[in-house]
Amino acid sequence: MDTQFYVSLGFIIATFTLYIGIAIYNRSKQTSDFYVASRGVPPVWNGMAIAGDWMSAASFIGMAGTVMILGYDGLAYIMGWTGGYLLLTFLLAPQLRKYGRYTVPEFIGDRFDSHTARLIAAIGTMIVSFVYIIGQLSGAGVVMGRLFEINHTTGTIIGVVVITIYATFGGMRGITWTQVAQYLVLITAYLIPVIFMSLQITGNPVPWVSYGEVVSNLGALDRDLGLSEYFSPFQETSKAQFIALMFCLMAGTAALPHVIVRFYTVSTMKAARWSGAFALIFIGLLYLSAPAYAAFSRFILMTKVAGSPIDQLPAWVQTWVNTDHLQIADGNGDGILQWEELTISNDIVVMATPEIANLGIFVIGLIAAGAMAAALSTAGGLLIAISSSFAHDIYYRLINPKASDKKRLAVARISIAVATIVAGLVALDPPGVITQIVAWAFSLAAGTFFPVLLLGVWWKRANAQGAIAGMLSGLTVTLTYIILAKYFNITFFGIIDTGAGIFGAPVSLLATYLVSLQFPAPSQKIQDEVTDLRYPEQMTYKDGQVWLDDSQQS
Repeated sequence: MDTQFYVSLGFIIATFTLYIGIAIYNRSKQTSDFYVASRGVPPVWNGMAIAGDWMSAASFIGMAGTVMILGYDGLAYIMGWTGGYLLLTFLLAPQLRKYGRYTVPEFIGDRFDSHTARLIAAIGTMIVSFVYIIGQLSGAGVVMGRLFEINHTTGTIIGVVVITIYATFGGMRGITWTQVAQYLVLITAYLIPVIFMSLQITGNPVPWVSYGEVVSNLGALDRDLGLSEYFSPFQETSKAQFIALMFCLMAGTAALPHVIVRFYTVSTMKAARWSGAFALIFIGLLYLSAPAYAAFSRFILMTKVAGSPIDQLPAWVQTWVNTDHLQIADGNGDGILQWEELTISNDIVVMATPEIANLGIFVIGLIAAGAMAAALSTAGGLLIAISSSFAHDIYYRLINPKASDKKRLAVARISIAVATIVAGLVALDPPGVITQIVAWAFSLAAGTFFPVLLLGVWWKRANAQGAIAGMLSGLTVTLTYIILAKYFNITFFGIIDTGAGIFGAPVSLLATYLVSLQFPAPSQKIQDEVTDLRYPEQMTYKDGQVWLDDSQQS
């Protein structure tokens, strides 16, 4: 155990104590606290909580690494995730907030007046959230493994224990404020290293301005080594895969149940829109920094690590080799580490770069705390989505409608504990790297929920039979394609498993539309409710007319 270990441990213990303290202080005492924080979260804080919820281990740990490894092709993640938030903010979030429910399955069940649709939506929410949380727990394992110099399995188990404690006690109310704290920790941890690296390499402390010069230098280095240039498009993936992945991330973002539910925690449609605007600003700080982080990391590795004698490599190399995320091999036997002989996992670039750039023990400790904050904040939101789908949509709405508040809270907390433990067991041997697992979750959300939510809000003719056909067909097609591409190498048009939603979403949209036309239209009451979603809260559509609510005029 060295000084670095104790500094990193100190940061993580301090932040864990803060999160658990916030969760206990804001402990949910009734079901509205547990599911939607009693709809009392101010927009700016909700925007910050959304950003914390959104920026998962995939964003914090994996995105810069993916861009560093894939170059231009990795930008599909940034463009897809950012574009998805615009879709959500303008097309769905305010309307879903006006409908005034607790969860996405509850909206689908009531909008289509169907318990079958509610049940399918609840199961779909649990599948999407379960896949997503595996990536978060895997990310926690990476951080813990590096910190304690232990294997991934033990690191994941430690992360599972911490998440179970604070998510079970806090509910949505507690998780909202822990996500605010986690956002502040993770964005600080992300920006400080990239600013220091910018200063170190270019002398300019503004990385968003200075990294263009470094990208040009990387192109020259790649040409000297006979490699494809870093910024050349479609070198690592095909154009079809780039577009498919970007679509899945965009549509998936707009349909992720654990993200949508955050818009239920504010009081009005206007507050929902402002929450989305604030969230975009807070998220943009990290997303605009990720390409700079990737360029600086690659430049340092190519100029200061590659070309060094293998027996004189710095100590951090062996530390990361021990975690199985870094591999070196003297392929030509010359004793010098060549760039081609270095294999670095996407998942450790952000974690390892402060050590590679020699930024000091406090920055390294801060990065460890930030990475854990990212994994924990998203995991908390996902667990609430799983819990509410089971305890509220299945148990309360379908099995025991007379259950007391106390019993419903107990079921919700038990479901969180069970979901965390089961997901943790799967994450012990994750089926892919973090960004890949997370991309599956987005594809599943895009194929299962996006068409149904879009038509449910904007097409009053959509009915229960169409929604059921759309969700089942989209989920089946997307899940089948992921399995075929991942495990049997069966693909179409060069699109791999992470772009599966490009097949599922159109099938779901078509099925919802065509099947809806084969059955009677929804009742006039439901059609009026759908039309009403297009108007501000001060207006109500009823009986073919728009009514102005004078009591809400200031």
